[in-house]
Amino acid sequence: MKDKKAKKIVFRSADDMPTMVISIGSQTHNKTGAWRNIRPEIDLGRCLKCGICWKFCPEPSIEIVDEWPVVDYDYCKGCGICAEECPAKCIVMVEEKR
Repeated sequence: MKDKKAKKIVFRSADDMPTMVISIGSQTHNKTGAWRNIRPEIDLGRCLKCGICWKFCPEPSIEIVDEWPVVDYDYCKGCGICAEECPAKCIVMVEEKR
């Protein structure tokens, strides 16, 4: 069997993405923000308002408010998926200051 390298799928906007099923029922009662040591910061000046960060966030920590992404640090674990998937690279992970 040949070893095939996986290709990263890149979406230009949330409209290009398939519909995803999520459940945030019990997650909204479990504030997990204290777990992280790095956190995402969004440069809204470069943001495309595509919603990909919101779609890929495994926690209910990114909301879209007036078309802009807003991170709720009570729930963000600092996984960095939002920064990795952002097509504009406007999300950077910075060290958490306590």
